[in-house]
Amino acid sequence: MESVGLTGLESIVYVVHDLERSHHFYVDKLDFAVVGRSSAALEAQTGQRAVIFQAGECTVVCVKPLRTDSWAGRWLTKHPDGVAELRFGIRDAAAALALLESRGATPIEDVVDEGGIKHFSITTPFQIPWRFVERGPDSGLLYPGFDLADVEGPHNRIGFGQFDHLTSNFQTLSPALLWMEHVMGFERYWGIEFHTIDIDPSRTTGSGLKSVVMWDPASGVKFANNEPKRPFFDDSQINLFIEDLRANGVQHAAMTVGDILPAVTQLRERGIEFMPTPAAYYDMLPQRIQDSGILRIDEDIADLRRLEVLIDGQEEHSYLLQIFMQESAGLYGEAAAGPFFYEVIQRKGDRGFGGGNFRALFESIERQQRSEGRV
Repeated sequence: MESVGLTGLESIVYVVHDLERSHHFYVDKLDFAVVGRSSAALEAQTGQRAVIFQAGECTVVCVKPLRTDSWAGRWLTKHPDGVAELRFGIRDAAAALALLESRGATPIEDVVDEGGIKHFSITTPFQIPWRFVERGPDSGLLYPGFDLADVEGPHNRIGFGQFDHLTSNFQTLSPALLWMEHVMGFERYWGIEFHTIDIDPSRTTGSGLKSVVMWDPASGVKFANNEPKRPFFDDSQINLFIEDLRANGVQHAAMTVGDILPAVTQLRERGIEFMPTPAAYYDMLPQRIQDSGILRIDEDIADLRRLEVLIDGQEEHSYLLQIFMQESAGLYGEAAAGPFFYEVIQRKGDRGFGGGNFRALFESIERQQRSEGRV
């Protein structure tokens, strides 16, 4: 199928109640730089304030409503904080719009040309718009109506590179997969199905999912897409996310680093909280490394245990390392902060998405619960 002409995921747009809290999170904890701010004229026009945070090629635009009738204000009347738009680089906006519309896409507007930046957006099964941005040679990386910010001091000492993938949750997955395939021209890349009942068939509750990764081969943009898996559909972590967000949506964004152990060490020192990993996971890790076919790794398992970093792979000395930050609602103890979170990932030859960690983590949790007499 003909390529739409994506050049990459340019940024995620995140609507928040508290922009100062976002500034503290991205700048002080993740070591992002502030590279742009909405101008006074744009704020008066749109009724909202925005700041652009950037580390490496990872760009996040945080938007706070100044008026309840603004786009961001309307989002927050329906949802907690969350990803409300995705922006992609595109080689030719007009050609992309024509191609997408011919495949059944629903445009929100025609191509708009603002100072050498051409853009348009379409509706999606993700329940948020996707915007496509064509930049002229002198347009820079900002957006129309934004002022360039002076980057103060060093930044990105964590070493973030780019968005490896985004993960989204749906109650019904097939329509989204068909849309990505037949409208966007994406292809299937990877998949897995898993349920905790596989570990203990006698259990009376549990969590399961079906996950399919779609990608755009030309740009490398990847989306992992999940739906809940019966039984215990309502208890699935995927369904609970959808209920918390009150919509299908982007669950997390994975950011690459060159060396995950010092990166996680720095993040922990800066106060970042991660989802905990049971100690039993690391008790079984040497055997998992052998059984999976990885056979050998460069890292010391004691360091992985200390930092609670996960490992997965299927081929000799080819694996990935990953860890998941605490979701925003848990981080701030506030449901309105939303269920979104970040993943930190280092790829050392493996192109998967940590499928082995689904089973290993749940098995570890089950073992630990049994040892404590809780199940």
